[in-house]
Amino acid sequence: MATCPRQSRPTNAWWKPLAPYSATPTAPTLTGSPERTPYVGRFAPSPTGPLHFGSLIAALGSYLEARHHGGQWLLRIEDVDAPRTVPGATDTILRQLDAYGFNRDGDILYQSQRTDIYREALNRLIADGKAFACACTRRELADSALAPDGSRRYPGTCRSGLPPGQSARAWRLRTTEGVVAWHDTIQGDQAEDVGQAVGDFVLLRADGQFAYQLAVVVDDACQGVTHVVRGADLLGSTARQIALHAALALPPPHYAHLPVAANPAGEKLSKQTLARAIDPASPVQTLHDALVFLGQAPPRALRDADLQTLWAWSLANWSLARVPAVISRPVPTDVLHNALGSPPPTAP
Repeated sequence: MATCPRQSRPTNAWWKPLAPYSATPTAPTLTGSPERTPYVGRFAPSPTGPLHFGSLIAALGSYLEARHHGGQWLLRIEDVDAPRTVPGATDTILRQLDAYGFNRDGDILYQSQRTDIYREALNRLIADGKAFACACTRRELADSALAPDGSRRYPGTCRSGLPPGQSARAWRLRTTEGVVAWHDTIQGDQAEDVGQAVGDFVLLRADGQFAYQLAVVVDDACQGVTHVVRGADLLGSTARQIALHAALALPPPHYAHLPVAANPAGEKLSKQTLARAIDPASPVQTLHDALVFLGQAPPRALRDADLQTLWAWSLANWSLARVPAVISRPVPTDVLHNALGSPPPTAP
């Protein structure tokens, strides 16, 4: 089990302190080599099934950006949500990454082995008065107020204490007033009032599972992640994660959200939309398609190259600035047969 580095300080002992990242070297050292804060990136798939073209986009973008900066690329298996974890999916994901030539740094971190760390973070929030118990049921929350985008916003029912005779079902972060603003390297300036958008969000669910938002913030801090490059389907989670970083007195990483791969109907590629697992037997063609999707314009001749040659070109020519600044984009027609599975047969 991979563990977080322990610090000598008595509080927040499970996180690695970060210095602000700078791509600009500072003064040379005595050896003549410039110093800069190390870049640490990561890829964090959930083992709900094998990797498909959409998840390959996130893996490739995060990997190339980390290597472009001479940084580390960590692998985290986000299996904190046990009911959604598919047996055997983790092994499949690891085989796919190996077949496609991804070289990870360090040990793999498994969220399912880290509940004690998440509990420690939650307890600190509770002790600081930044988290509170909630007794609300799903039915009660379904009648709550609407957020500006039409989604349900937690109305603060238990913010001042549990109703008489009721016990805690979940724990929530006590959000603060004000707008969370940040710059996304791809999508540009972003801002969200978390309290108005979602309200006090869940940290520990009623079923005893730790929420994704808490686990990912703790793990990014623990692993020393400086840059998060991921799909734009997670852009809506970023303000909550930055707010949680602040509540835990942790420095947030830089964020860059890649466009999501969509099918002809505009739906995100996923198991639910019949996305096919990437084929370990044809990594060059699929990686070439992913580079095209990310705006890198690889030469057509590289489709017939070997895997090492394609990676060499990718590492030498990668530019995050060429990635389209859109939330989603359709998968090119000529690669749909690889990215999408066949529709289920219709009943006679």
